[in-house]
Amino acid sequence: MNEKEKLIFQLIKRNPYLSQQEMAEQLGMSRPALANMISSLIKRGEILGRAYVLPEKNQIIAIGGANIDRKFTIEQNVQLGTSNPAAVTESVGGVARNIAENLGRLGNRVSLITVMGEDHDSAFIEQNCKSMMNVDLVEKLSDYNTGSYTAVLDNTGELVISMANMEIYDQLLPSILKKHEAILQNASCIVIDLNSPLETVEYIRKFAIERNIALAVIPVSSPKMKHMPQDLTGIRYFICNRDEAESYLNVKLDTFSHYDKAVNMLMQKGAEHVVLTLGEHGVMVGNEGKVVHYKAIATRNIVDVTGAGDAFVSAFLHGVLNDEVLEEAIQLGLVNASKTLQSDKTVREDLTKDNLLEWRNL
Repeated sequence: MNEKEKLIFQLIKRNPYLSQQEMAEQLGMSRPALANMISSLIKRGEILGRAYVLPEKNQIIAIGGANIDRKFTIEQNVQLGTSNPAAVTESVGGVARNIAENLGRLGNRVSLITVMGEDHDSAFIEQNCKSMMNVDLVEKLSDYNTGSYTAVLDNTGELVISMANMEIYDQLLPSILKKHEAILQNASCIVIDLNSPLETVEYIRKFAIERNIALAVIPVSSPKMKHMPQDLTGIRYFICNRDEAESYLNVKLDTFSHYDKAVNMLMQKGAEHVVLTLGEHGVMVGNEGKVVHYKAIATRNIVDVTGAGDAFVSAFLHGVLNDEVLEEAIQLGLVNASKTLQSDKTVREDLTKDNLLEWRNL
């Protein structure tokens, strides 16, 4: 900003409801000249449109899925082709939304950008999310149903089959994100999941490069890897599991040497930090041309595997965005994943910044 712009900015900061004429008189300049300078500030995202609201700095923007999750847990051994007695629960989910909730519970300022229907499910999601994240940027589409995910788990908590109604995310297009560019360009980090169409992921990747914003890309499933760009330049954190890596790279990954090679291939495509999650076998982490294996935390009494991956991603990102060294951030992710496996909630309700750090005292 030049000196005149800084003076305008300070006036608006003190009173965003001053008229342009009042500001022009206080600054000793013409109203048309002032209007041109305000227009320039708006275009650059320094202020936001009407009433000159100042954009929030250093918040995390999560883009992607926000669904209703329904879980059926079969009470006895699974029997295919017949009825299985089961208990059912309903909660809020979606990869981007889960990550946003984890990050919000850890004390970060988070905004969610997604698309939902104008229905009961969207109202339920917003009611359950608004205390942990900003949901003012959610786009409502009257012609679509809010996304839903139904999981069937066996009596040990392992996934048997899942079903997803995610048609609405085809509408999460760059045109929606362009409405929020002033907010996006002030983000400390943008997290996007692959419920988003390829053209949207590409738009955000280029946006992040142009503005030097940390970008994390999180796959949702192997089929959604078709939404992943071939050029990973500009992606600071790419976190995927073995199946997703196999699908994207079109290779079979069976051994640790395979995992090492896969991480290197992803870095060669342009990703700055690559994290390959391997369940009970831990994670392979690549950056600056090196790949390191970190063991998983032994976890007993697993209740439900749903949400553990999102828990890892969230705590890892919380670490790196709050100045933890990479190794410590990985440990935060592994701890949160382990504790989430022992919870019947997709995002554990006892999660706080303090209890996440307790592992250091063990």
